Amino acid sequence: MAKAVWNGLVIAESDQYEVVEGNVYFPESALKREYFRPSSTTSTCPWKGQARYYTLIWGDQENLDAAWYYPDPKPAARKIKNHVAFWRGVEVEK
Repeated sequence: MAKAVWNGLVIAESDQYEVVEGNVYFPESALKREYFRPSSTTSTCPWKGQARYYTLIWGDQENLDAAWYYPDPKPAARKIKNHVAFWRGVEVEK
């Protein structure tokens, strides 16, 4: 079981996940969507493709671009399609 925790709040949890470059990618169905807001931020990885981001919101707390995903990953990264990973203070346990 993998779990993503931000400020003591579980924001994603699943027994199915992918690990790529040391990052745990959770299936989208594992996210607690009420804490996620789409961001306009993007970045590009040469072998995974273009990443999009989510900002985490809980009460008056905000964690900008703390989650990322690849909506249309390149073939080498197809196993992380529909998966989300975390950073910026989000603790991932597995």
